[in-house]
Amino acid sequence: MELARTRARRPRGRAVPAALAVGVVLLAAGCVPGTDGSGAAGAGTGAATAIPDPAKAGKTTLTVWDQEIRGGTNGEIQELNREFEKKYPNVRIKRVARSFTDLKTTLKLAVSGNNPPDVIQANQGYPDMVAFVRAGLLAPLDNYAGVYDWNTRYPGTLLGLNRVSADGNDFGRGRLYGISQTGEYIGLYYNKDLLNRAGLQPPRTWGEFTDGLARLKDRGELPVQFGNLDKYPAIHTFGVLHDQLGATGARDTVLGRGDGFDNAATKDAAATLADWMKRGYLPGGANGLGYDDAAKKFASGDGAYLLTGTWQLADLKKSMGGKLGIMPPPPAKAGGDPVTTGGQGLAWSITSRSRHPEVAAAYLDFLTDAHAADVMTRHGVLPAVPGKAAEQVSPDSADGQMIAGWKRLSAADGLVPYLDYSTPSFYDTLSAALQGVISRKTSPDTFAATLQKDYGAFMKKQREQHKATPAPAGTR
Repeated sequence: MELARTRARRPRGRAVPAALAVGVVLLAAGCVPGTDGSGAAGAGTGAATAIPDPAKAGKTTLTVWDQEIRGGTNGEIQELNREFEKKYPNVRIKRVARSFTDLKTTLKLAVSGNNPPDVIQANQGYPDMVAFVRAGLLAPLDNYAGVYDWNTRYPGTLLGLNRVSADGNDFGRGRLYGISQTGEYIGLYYNKDLLNRAGLQPPRTWGEFTDGLARLKDRGELPVQFGNLDKYPAIHTFGVLHDQLGATGARDTVLGRGDGFDNAATKDAAATLADWMKRGYLPGGANGLGYDDAAKKFASGDGAYLLTGTWQLADLKKSMGGKLGIMPPPPAKAGGDPVTTGGQGLAWSITSRSRHPEVAAAYLDFLTDAHAADVMTRHGVLPAVPGKAAEQVSPDSADGQMIAGWKRLSAADGLVPYLDYSTPSFYDTLSAALQGVISRKTSPDTFAATLQKDYGAFMKKQREQHKATPAPAGTR
């Protein structure tokens, strides 16, 4: 999420694993030849059998649309773009950077227009990546994955979330349509000074965290800063509550093989969100407060906690310095395995009508190689595959806490996909329904039924399509 939002799940049935298992410990397990999806019918952008050389492309303008507008990610992209242009003086990068919301709103029109960009960031899942693939707007990258060794750079489970089936019906398997630069998870940021003044320590369990909210409120502090004007932040907050309150089948549901959303975990998470609003644990009028404005308020000392993605760390750190801490949401029992919403950043993809696909492929490789990982780390950004620079970060710093959390979540198989992946319309359905929960106009039962209506209709359509469209050989 931007998600991306984005999300080592164990293989079941036809879908590939879909929880991320990254980090040093799991890289060896992920480096398995033959997981590149090249067996899919029609895989690849053409006969890419050698590493492309942009220097031989002549004078080239590469148009790139991305959503990396925040301090850390914007900084590392700017640095890497300058380095790419210096390495290939014949190539100019024309960058269009927009917020996640703006990119999501305008990207389809841009990609389907008469002069589409060469490279875009596409959100994974049915609403964006799968829709673009079905419309023929993205180029498959399997052959490039072979020549650039992306199949061994990334664990296969991570690449899996950027795949779409050959029949265009499913994500998580089939052809590769993007690679992601960053890892990300929804973390619990905390203000060390505010916790200390309240006599609190960073919580070891979920119960300690929720008990501390009442104590903070009694002291006149805002327990959790939160703004939902942009609609997507509530998806992240709800996702964390959903994960903590027993949503053990959430992964399978997102990947189209679960029981859906009309269940106790969904209702309990919605009830908890509404209760936090009622008790004043979240700011009043949160639906009218912008996401970035809420982050600025937290950075200025308004709010003891902030539940949001690791992409915010670099900006928060500038204002808060040593007062900032971050951790995965605490587990149910002290020392237990953490779980949270997360995965990888938006995929970098090549459009099907790019005039410079080989230069674009070289650019994607440059953005995601070991050097790029170190540049990201220096900018306070979490690489999908941390490199040498990450090993040198102080474990007591916010950056070190972020990296350590990523490794713990990966080792515990504790990353749950973003719920808005679930159906083509689920982002709109979920974000609108959550606004109703936050305003306390929508009951938990109605909320769960609303989600299930969208999900159930889509799953019925999927089953019908699978019956009518046999899978190509080698894709199951």
